[in-house]
Amino acid sequence: MIYMAIENIQVLSGPNYWSLRPCIQMRLDIGQLEEKPTSKLDQFYERLKETLPSLYEHRCSIGTPGGFFERVKDGTWMGHVVEHVALELQTLAEMDTGFGRTRETQTPGVYNVVFSYVVAEAGKRAGKLSVDFCENIIDGNDPKLDEIIQELKVLREEYKLGPSTSSIVDEAVKRGIPFFRLNRGSLVQLGYGKNQERIRATMTSQTGSLAVDFAQDKWETKSLLEYQGIPVPKGVETSRYGRAKDAVKKIGYPLVVKPSDGNHGRGITIGVNNNDHFEIAYHAAMKQSKNGYVIIEQMLDGADFRFLVINGTLVAAAKRIPAHVKGNGKLSIQELIDTENENPLRGYGHENVLTEIDIDSQTERLISDAGYTLDSVLDKGEILYLKTTANLSTGGTAIDILDSVHPANVHIAERAIKIIGLDIGGVDIVAPDVTTPLPENGGGIVEINAAPGFRMHLQPTEGLARNVAEPVIDMLFPPGKSSTIPIIAITGTNGKTTTTRLIDHIFKLAGNTVGMCTTEGVYIKNRMIYQGDMTGPMSHKMVLTDPTVDLAVLECARGGMLRAGLGFKTCDVGVVTNVSEDHLGLRGIHTVDQLARVKSIIPEIVKQDGVTVLNADDDLVRAMSEKTKGKIIYFSLDWENNSTVSNHLKDGETAVVFDDGWLCMMKGQWKYPIVDVKDVPLTFGGKAKFNILNALSAAGAAIGLGLKLENIKAGLVTFFPSHAQTPGRLTMTDMGDFNVLVDYAHNKAGYDALIDFVSSYNPEKTIMTLCVPGDRRDEDFESIAESCANNVDTIVLFESYLRGLEEGEISDKLKKYLMKYGMEDDQIIIIYDEQSAVQYCLDVGGQYDFVILSNYDVDDTHFKIQAHKEKLEQEKSA
Repeated sequence: MIYMAIENIQVLSGPNYWSLRPCIQMRLDIGQLEEKPTSKLDQFYERLKETLPSLYEHRCSIGTPGGFFERVKDGTWMGHVVEHVALELQTLAEMDTGFGRTRETQTPGVYNVVFSYVVAEAGKRAGKLSVDFCENIIDGNDPKLDEIIQELKVLREEYKLGPSTSSIVDEAVKRGIPFFRLNRGSLVQLGYGKNQERIRATMTSQTGSLAVDFAQDKWETKSLLEYQGIPVPKGVETSRYGRAKDAVKKIGYPLVVKPSDGNHGRGITIGVNNNDHFEIAYHAAMKQSKNGYVIIEQMLDGADFRFLVINGTLVAAAKRIPAHVKGNGKLSIQELIDTENENPLRGYGHENVLTEIDIDSQTERLISDAGYTLDSVLDKGEILYLKTTANLSTGGTAIDILDSVHPANVHIAERAIKIIGLDIGGVDIVAPDVTTPLPENGGGIVEINAAPGFRMHLQPTEGLARNVAEPVIDMLFPPGKSSTIPIIAITGTNGKTTTTRLIDHIFKLAGNTVGMCTTEGVYIKNRMIYQGDMTGPMSHKMVLTDPTVDLAVLECARGGMLRAGLGFKTCDVGVVTNVSEDHLGLRGIHTVDQLARVKSIIPEIVKQDGVTVLNADDDLVRAMSEKTKGKIIYFSLDWENNSTVSNHLKDGETAVVFDDGWLCMMKGQWKYPIVDVKDVPLTFGGKAKFNILNALSAAGAAIGLGLKLENIKAGLVTFFPSHAQTPGRLTMTDMGDFNVLVDYAHNKAGYDALIDFVSSYNPEKTIMTLCVPGDRRDEDFESIAESCANNVDTIVLFESYLRGLEEGEISDKLKKYLMKYGMEDDQIIIIYDEQSAVQYCLDVGGQYDFVILSNYDVDDTHFKIQAHKEKLEQEKSA
């Protein structure tokens, strides 16, 4: 029986409506569950305690251990239970995380459940499994906890960063350096834009491809080192088995056989001591060789050591011991392996310091060569090696020995890495010890690794752990080098796209290479690289990962913030233009106060040394001053009658204001004129008051980043309301006898401002296209119709974005409300096709009329206007 239905589940990758941290958001309908008999639900509390006792550690709002169970006993939402179970399932799968929130929606029995994650894919799956878990508890079934934990562990290992990459990322985050994961593997970008560096595991953007080629070619590496006097074992490279057998006779047993271009210990056999063993080892190496060559070399006596050199300096050294068991005279080899795998230091994959020992063909051969089977019992104290290599990933152990390395060996290791040319390199040494020089004890370098694992140094089985990620970040971001670029984030109900474009233009003229996200697309250096509504985290990431960009100007729309969060954690400047009713009733946002909460995410993530630019004339925006850590620059059309601005200036702070026809910066009592509003084309000589506000907010953002006033003025006076610079945003075309205005006014506040602007021209007649998306509330249809009915002579209704409605329903709704507020039937024309509606308006436009095209397909509308203008000009000249 299904009691709960997940309506949707999504990953919020950055700051979002629920939290400033990444989390999983799940909309959960438990309506069916609430209909179940109360007697059955009474058993839920006891079974939950019995099945998942570790939930006792959840303090919940009570604040003490056992607090969550108290909440369950006293009665709580089932969504709240699912939230805690999802968190605990992740923790039991070694992904410790603990943030969660559950909120009831306006629909009874439907909840928004939010919880944090470590690995997004595992977190998302944990949400679904938590629902199944709770349903099984309700029904009295076994929820199969062990299977759930194992499934999440598998996902964790499949998708999480490896220990080496993770350590570098953690060190970067500790220093405030942002990062992006660029693929499902270990390719990671550290920093933003032109200041970024990239890593793939332990290779970096500073790792030379030639050096990697050398390191991957073991024979070439060996030859280079030998030529430079570095001790290496004697050997031969060959692609023919016959020549390989000749080499065996010359070198003699014991041998090491390995692929010429392998890595991670694959295909390597150590201790080859007879012809049969050699044949097996040769074919195993050839199978792993990509270039078809195998190396046969002398096996040096001694232990296996790994030295790690970063940026020319030895930073760690470890003695590596292959996976093994030690007999006690009682347990079989299989039992000894099982016992060792129960060691709390061992775990699945990379979850613990050590990896579980698996029994593969190599293990079986080593056991057989020793004359044993898995059922054999080893004598007390006898050691049996189960792998030929000492890699931690195959169950090996590591002992830190950095402080005992002889200075001569430090010099040899550092010099070897420099000879190969690596920025980060692992030096594999076989020697009796490393406390004496290798040339004296018969040891040597057997391999150079271009992407050495850090795990053995970060978490050695014995000895001192070394933070080897620290010198990597020191190398990539030395003192004085920035890791980020300035980010300006813009949000609001109306004007955010125009403001975004204006800020981009100002900084472009000032010499910056700007990356911009808007509702039209992603732009790099004023060239569109991706078309569409690009105001969410993936679009932000496109800009911030571009290595040519030195400034990011990012529009942040409500939908993207609710659907997936933001693509960055902090910004240098945050701008909020205004907040008014728009998109209400969608994605759980039902009131303008809730909408303001969404928009306030931007002020919340402004850096402490950053600047928040707020509209002082808007009560909801002004209140966001309480949420920001940065300094505030207010902007206002009527600053002298705005007590917030007056008090702000009395405190010596900054504002950008409209004063006596000028855009001015105010600092305390001092006024600095920027530009006469008549010289700002965007304002249409001061008639477009909403664009005066947009210009003020853009100037505030530029001031916030320290741009000079002359640069700001240069941008304001050269930014024209046109299809090229502000497509679909208050662009006017003179058709000769009448004007055509294109503007994407999509809510009541937008239409009110638009109509007020048109009224300032005193047109003979106003003709307008109108449509409202089908997913808007009835009250939105009505309020927009009311704004238009009293101020427009002819309205042409078209239909687009039906969003669940049938053709005709949008027009019928709008016509009903237009007539309610005074329009006659003959004033309302219905033409479903958007471009046909545009053409109708252009055809009926007469002398001194104003045609307002409030359309969605901006490009086609622009082309139609230009074509009609050419037609009228040709008719006049004929």
